[in-house]
Amino acid sequence: MIGRLPGRLVLLGHPVSHSLSPVFQNAALRHAGIPLTYELLDVEPSALAETLRMLREARAAGNVTIPHKSALYSACDVLTPVAARVGAVNTFWVDNRGALTGDNTDVDGVDALADVIGVRRQACVVACLGSGGAAAALCAAVERWPGTIVRLAGRSPARTRALAERFGDRVQLAESAGAAARGANLVVNATPIGMCDSALPLAIAALPRDADVMDLVYRAGETLWVREARAAGHRAADGCEMLLRQGAVAFERWFHQTPDVHVMRQALQRAAVG
Repeated sequence: MIGRLPGRLVLLGHPVSHSLSPVFQNAALRHAGIPLTYELLDVEPSALAETLRMLREARAAGNVTIPHKSALYSACDVLTPVAARVGAVNTFWVDNRGALTGDNTDVDGVDALADVIGVRRQACVVACLGSGGAAAALCAAVERWPGTIVRLAGRSPARTRALAERFGDRVQLAESAGAAARGANLVVNATPIGMCDSALPLAIAALPRDADVMDLVYRAGETLWVREARAAGHRAADGCEMLLRQGAVAFERWFHQTPDVHVMRQALQRAAVG
């Protein structure tokens, strides 16, 4: 547990300049009267170990994004049960003993995003495009959806197979993104595609007619995939609500108090209009 304020509050990633996390986290900090500023730290993989040494000394806390979620998982001294299940860390802090502790609040974020769209969270087929930390968080969330399976399609066969094996018979391997999506009730982009460009993770024509669409990527003005999916008649949302919910849960971990989510959402919505 954290017994005092963290020395720093940061987001680790590469790149991070696009991130909207400081917008709503700093709004929450100001509203709560907490004298910290949430900072962006763009850290290349080769510099991560030295950065973590510095953050340990500062008794820092924060979030982790692409491409460091798996590396943080390996670097942590203590893992929460959900982080251990996911195999990736997106939230961390240094506890009273000086131990680097890792958690995964993305799982809560997946559920929140599904609620926004109105996804039927039982007895359905979920197509997941990707096999990294976001995909693992999706699989962990779906474990709590009765009778639901995930079809997994990733670019790295070894990593995709390892993720499927982690979750057993609830996760099935698909030959391609198109094969994963065929007949699915929900299609989820868990890759970085669309975050900083206009590429689509899957052609709109390849989506089943009645499928819901979740993009775990977000950007100002929504991702192109979400906009085109909605225009084609699909219920769709990008990762803004997931970002907000995982950030609110992370705030609770760091400060042992519930942030004002309304204040956070207002700040995020203003920034996300683009």
